[in-house]
Amino acid sequence: MVPYIVERFRKIGWEMEMFSLPKRIRNKGQEEIEFDTFDWRPYAGNLVVERYIQTYKDYLWWTKLRLKEQKYDLIHAHHPIAALAMSRVFPDIPVVMTVHSSFERELMLNGRIEAGGAEEKFLTSIYRELEQRTSRLTTVSHSFAAYMGAFLDHPERIQVIPNGYDEKRFKPISHDNEVAQLVTVCRLVPAKGLDILLQGCAELRKRNRPFVLHMIGDGPIREELETMAQKLGIYDDTIFYGYMLHPEELLPFFDVFVLPSRAESFGSVFAEAALCLLALVGTNVGGIAEQIENGVNGLLVPPEDPVALADALETFITDPHFRYEMARAASNKAKKTYSLNRVIGELKRNYLSLTEGLDEGESVEETEES
Repeated sequence: MVPYIVERFRKIGWEMEMFSLPKRIRNKGQEEIEFDTFDWRPYAGNLVVERYIQTYKDYLWWTKLRLKEQKYDLIHAHHPIAALAMSRVFPDIPVVMTVHSSFERELMLNGRIEAGGAEEKFLTSIYRELEQRTSRLTTVSHSFAAYMGAFLDHPERIQVIPNGYDEKRFKPISHDNEVAQLVTVCRLVPAKGLDILLQGCAELRKRNRPFVLHMIGDGPIREELETMAQKLGIYDDTIFYGYMLHPEELLPFFDVFVLPSRAESFGSVFAEAALCLLALVGTNVGGIAEQIENGVNGLLVPPEDPVALADALETFITDPHFRYEMARAASNKAKKTYSLNRVIGELKRNYLSLTEGLDEGESVEETEES
């Protein structure tokens, strides 16, 4: 989303620069790290913590090397380490931080760390540090704002700005598939519930409901999923694509988007699938439940429930008219609620309130001539 935001702001005359830490920069930073709100040293020795601290050091080193003499009115960070580094290097410049997801929950769901362990305690302590060090905290869903707020002194100050998309990128195509085409797009990791998806599709096979499942994405459990599909007897009905740079170019040819995630801060791919005019099936968790109203613009199912998932998919497979109505409703909501224009407007108000004293409630249009 960020490159499209930068491009849109440039078109209206705002100079913007994108800055990130290149992958080739490793172990360059040597500066000692201190946090304002907690002592990180009790967590030292844990691999996740050590990598986080070293990445922070590298980001500080790279920022000072490349940006120290630059003059900015405002910095908008989209990763906690970026926000922490920028606030150190540019202490007099407002920093907006958008927290897009929970690193600790992802690591726990993917079996990388244990709940309640040192790594989770360290990573959740970062939220309060961000609250202390940035001018404004935003996130992408009310669900994640509630989660993050448990670790803050002033959770009421979190702003929710859902992701936005340029609908010109998405081009629905009229088609009539004889067999229902199901698709999922994600990184192949345990947190996405893809084992539940395969079990749900196996249940469809038992019910003699024909389908083809398209799995777009790659990740550490791909081989495990392929083996599972073979054991469940649905390998011939499943296509593993691997990583794809622009899946939105292929999505319009499918019928149903399905992703039974175990957790999701927002679930960007649901909005993208909706803009491609696909019917949506998701789990009743996090930001997914804010995008889908069950039976109104898609179907929600409980997590960890392959039978309920199969029931929802079967509903769409056997009732193309209902499927189309849900897809239309999902598309209409995505265009209205998750438009890039809306995001630009909200960000513009945010930026001006921090740099020019504009009240956040003031209309963007009132500032166009200033």
